[in-house]
Amino acid sequence: MNGSRPLHGTRITLDLWHPNCWAIESTERVGGGILAHAIYTAPTTEGESVNGLFTAFGQSTDEVEGLIDEIDESPLAGEVLELQERFGRRQSSSRPGNVVREFFLEYDPADMICPTLLEHGFVHSAPVRIEDGQESWEVCFAGDRDGIEAAIDGVCEDSDAEVSVETITSTPTDESERKHRMDALTSTQREVFELARSRGYYQWPRGVSTRELAGELDISKTTFLDHLRKAESKLLDPDDLGSE
Repeated sequence: MNGSRPLHGTRITLDLWHPNCWAIESTERVGGGILAHAIYTAPTTEGESVNGLFTAFGQSTDEVEGLIDEIDESPLAGEVLELQERFGRRQSSSRPGNVVREFFLEYDPADMICPTLLEHGFVHSAPVRIEDGQESWEVCFAGDRDGIEAAIDGVCEDSDAEVSVETITSTPTDESERKHRMDALTSTQREVFELARSRGYYQWPRGVSTRELAGELDISKTTFLDHLRKAESKLLDPDDLGSE
C-alpha cells in the first residue's frame, strides 16, 4: 500500500489483541501502559530484529519501573535502552500518566501486526496505546466504509488476532470541505468570486476581464482584485481560512 495516500474516508479506533506481543503480555501482568511511536531501524535481512521507540507510563515511579522490569524479562523482547531526559524538558500535556520513561527496544518484526493492518487498508495515524493487555489503534480506512467488517475479519484471520471497533467516524467529504471553505468567505468575497466564476473569468481563454467585472459591481479594478485574491486564497489554502 502507498503510505503517501491521503487519509480521507473513515477514521476508526480499534481495540486489538494479538499473540506474541511483549507489550500486551507485559501490561496484562503489571500496571502502567505503553505508547508505541515508531520503528527506529528497519530490518535489512530476513530474521533481523528492529528497534522501536516507546514510552512507558504510569501513576508512580514504582509502577513504571515495575513495567520496564517486566518488559526487560520478556522472552519476546530484547534489551530495554532507556533515554535520558534532557535538562529543562517539559512534559507534554498529551503524555499519559504522572511518570513517563522513553526507551528503545529490540524485537522481532514478525511479531508486528502493523503490516497486516496496512495490507487490509488500515493506515496507522497515531501512537498505539497499550494497557491491560490490549492495544488501541487509531487508523484511517483506505477503502469504502462498507468494506470495514470484511477487512477486520481478514486481519483476525491472518494474525490470529481479536479486533473490535471502539469508535468510527467519517472524515469530511470533498463536497462538505468545499462548502466549509465557501462559508469562510465574507459576503463581498463570495459575491466577487461567484461573479467571476459565472462570467467565465476562470475559463480559457477568459470570457471577461477584471475591469469589466469591477464595472458590474461599480468598484475599482484594484478593489475587485483584492477581494478576489483573498477569496481564492481561502478556497485554495486551508491555512488561510481564518484570514479576512
